Amino acid sequence: MKTRLALSMRLLLAAVPLLLAACGTFNAAAQAEQGAGAEFGRVWERWADSGGDIAAAVTWERKVGAGVTVAEIEDAFASVAAEDNVKMVGTLPLSKELQARSGKPEKFLKVYSYCDPETARAMVDFSPHMAAFLPCRITVLEKDDGLWLYTMNMDMLTKMGRKLPPELKPRVIRMRDTMWKMLERGSRGEF
Repeated sequence: MKTRLALSMRLLLAAVPLLLAACGTFNAAAQAEQGAGAEFGRVWERWADSGGDIAAAVTWERKVGAGVTVAEIEDAFASVAAEDNVKMVGTLPLSKELQARSGKPEKFLKVYSYCDPETARAMVDFSPHMAAFLPCRITVLEKDDGLWLYTMNMDMLTKMGRKLPPELKPRVIRMRDTMWKMLERGSRGEF
């Protein structure tokens, strides 16, 4: 009888953390935007398909069309930024820096940063951790098969997180749409 009671107590104690974790998960899900579960499923699927590469799971990418140049990509980015009133706040020409350091040619690698300062401030006020994701970035990367574009999957922001305040949500969606347009139009060199 004592061993059954001891075993039951151990099982109950082992189950408590799982139940508490489930309560936290249900609470977070209740606070999330509509569509959070479906977006989480897409991120999870990309994570599994990539062999556990978390960066592959949480980004969007596009192969740049044949014959599209870096200058055309940059023109497309600038065109979208101007149309959507988003400020280019900097670039990080990594391949140039690496080439300067080594004296050897490097495959192209450059990061472009964009921001809507008012939306950035509002997001950081909503969640200070969002500061780690600022500004929005899009990267042009040369691989063996040509140029590629990479940016953060901003659907995670608009769908997986806590419900955004009504005055903030359209601004975040607008920024998400801007980055999506940069990815799409940049991959085609369309400006």
